[in-house]
Amino acid sequence: MDKMKAYEAMLSLAAEMVLDEALRVYRREKLYAEIDKALDNRDADGFRRLAEELRTI
Repeated sequence: MDKMKAYEAMLSLAAEMVLDEALRVYRREKLYAEIDKALDNRDADGFRRLAEELRTI
């Protein structure tokens, strides 16, 4: 029984890690798109804010 609970815990942790990485990749792609828009619009403040957010993920 303990082995089953340990297996379930490990499986849950693995699933959480996969989900976290998928969310990180999604957010990174969105930030790149928003940074491109900021550059196109010559929005220096927006660019700096978005670039800083990108550095934190």
